[in-house]
Amino acid sequence: MEIQFPLQLKKLRTKLEMSQEDVAGKLYISRQAVSRWEAGDATPDMSNLIKLSEIFDCSLDMLVLGIEPTQDNIEDKIDKDEFVFDPRKGKYIRRRREKMNFWEFLAHYWWILIIFFAIFGNTISDVIEALKGF
Repeated sequence: MEIQFPLQLKKLRTKLEMSQEDVAGKLYISRQAVSRWEAGDATPDMSNLIKLSEIFDCSLDMLVLGIEPTQDNIEDKIDKDEFVFDPRKGKYIRRRREKMNFWEFLAHYWWILIIFFAIFGNTISDVIEALKGF
C-alpha cells in the first residue's frame, strides 16, 4: 500500500474549495506546513491527521492511503449460527453451545432465589424446625 496523503490532501482541500491558509487556520499551524504536506516533504502528526479527517469528513484510510470506503453491512459478515445480537449490551455475543452447569445457572439467575425465599421463606424455616425435632 502506497501512501497517497499528499495527493489526497490536495484533492480533498480543492474539493471543499479551501486554500492552504484556510486549512492551516483550522489546524492552528502555518500555511507553509500545509504546503510541505502537499508537496510530500513532510507529514503531519497523528493529532493533525485526525483533525484533517474531521475537517474533510473522511476516514483516515481515505486521507492517508486513498482507500475509498465501501458500504459493507456488518449483518452480512455475522455468522448467525455462532453469534446473536444482545440488545441489552448493544453488541453481538457468542451463542452458548454447551449446557449450563449449576454454578453458571446461579450466576445468571440469582434473583430467582430471592423471589423463591421471599415466597417460601417461612415454609422452609418451619420444615427445618420440624426436622430439628427428630
